[in-house]
Amino acid sequence: MPIIKSAKKKVRQDKKRRVVNLKVIGKLKKSLSQARKVTTEATLKSAMSLIDQAAKKKIIHKNKADRLKSRLAKRLKTEKTTTVATKSKVKSQRSKFKVKTQK
Repeated sequence: MPIIKSAKKKVRQDKKRRVVNLKVIGKLKKSLSQARKVTTEATLKSAMSLIDQAAKKKIIHKNKADRLKSRLAKRLKTEKTTTVATKSKVKSQRSKFKVKTQK
């Protein structure tokens, strides 16, 4: 335990800050896991917003925030291309099927 008055005050301040930081980290982790499970623009927008807030409050490092945002954006981009590719494959298979049945 601290003896000096200023050190005691610092311990009290740290306890309060820890509670706030844990709430922010909890929200951030929930949002990130949701964005990873269901990658949509809405979930990414909310996750990136929370990442920026945590970085601004220096709860996470600025570079870590950038890395997380980059990975989320990359995941959205790959999911968009895969869904477009699968849709085009389905359409091409349907058109082949229609051609075969019409003859």
